[in-house]
Amino acid sequence: MNYLYFLYIEFLAKHNIPQIFGDITFYVIPITIIFIALLVVVLLLVLFERKLLGWFTQRKGPNRVGLWGLLQTVADAFKLLCKENITPHGVDKFLFNLAPLIMFTPALVVLSLIPYSSEFTFANFGTNALIYVIFAGFPILSILIGGWSSNNKYSLLGSMRNISQVLAYELPIAFSLLGVITLASSMNLKEITLMQTSSLGIFGCFWVPCFIGFLIMFISTLAELNRCPFDLPEAESELICGYNTEYSGIRFALFYFGEYTLLFANALFLSVLFLGGYLSPFGRYITPLLFQGEFGNILIYFEQAFWLILKSFFIIFIVIWIRAVFPRMAAFDLLKFSWSVLLPVSIFNLFLMVILKFLMGGAYV
Repeated sequence: MNYLYFLYIEFLAKHNIPQIFGDITFYVIPITIIFIALLVVVLLLVLFERKLLGWFTQRKGPNRVGLWGLLQTVADAFKLLCKENITPHGVDKFLFNLAPLIMFTPALVVLSLIPYSSEFTFANFGTNALIYVIFAGFPILSILIGGWSSNNKYSLLGSMRNISQVLAYELPIAFSLLGVITLASSMNLKEITLMQTSSLGIFGCFWVPCFIGFLIMFISTLAELNRCPFDLPEAESELICGYNTEYSGIRFALFYFGEYTLLFANALFLSVLFLGGYLSPFGRYITPLLFQGEFGNILIYFEQAFWLILKSFFIIFIVIWIRAVFPRMAAFDLLKFSWSVLLPVSIFNLFLMVILKFLMGGAYV
């Protein structure tokens, strides 16, 4: 972010604003942008899913509040904020209130690890990919605490289901990630993105040589997000609403917001690992062809962010499509599928990536 930093400081200097103001606000502005954008994205995701599900199932979907129902999710958000926060009798109040915060906070952390463009990477560590996987698994603690502290046997059963499910699907994710790290020779998400630079565009990305790993991580991500057909922790017909049965108002909204934030974050993560992240799918950027000079140099960062978000929404489209098509799996089949199928295949995929890396002389081009 050095280029953007000096550009920002230069802009402030032209208006006689001290540099110390820029040093402070330069790191506050990205956080503010991410948080505001996240609120908008989650509202759009909910509307996007409801509209697509209505289309897939030949129903109308939201079509009453606002033009084409565009304000329906905004109305639902206000409804949740205005509802009473009910605390049932016999709950552990401290843990009961802590669980939604644990669900929501890691979702914001993982978003700061994603490289949105070549210059806009808020937290650029050498082990970004590993840190992401660690924080993306934190919500399991929230679900466990929420289910146990609710003093409700159905909530507890839902949380126990989720723990067994996440433990089963975490290993295939780890081995699939190791396959990408082997190809890129790095655990830094920005370097993984740059290693997929190719004149072939999207067909030069890691999803081509590591297609098996891509499928395994996609399926395992569905299971970790409790998305259909792996939504047993929230099986309404069996557990009412699962681990968050006793939650209402803003606390339920935090669970809901955290789930969709993690859906968006994991879609971004998959896009970075396998689809080239912010790289253009055509092999070259369009902005330099249309705009010249300093304005074009700045606008290219917005184009990079656009490609990343477009790829992530494509993945989310597939996730919603699967929800509309596939039925819920039985609990035993769900765990058996991971331990008996995904885990051995993910290890085999890692073995193939090591061989490919060796045959290419230690460099993926």
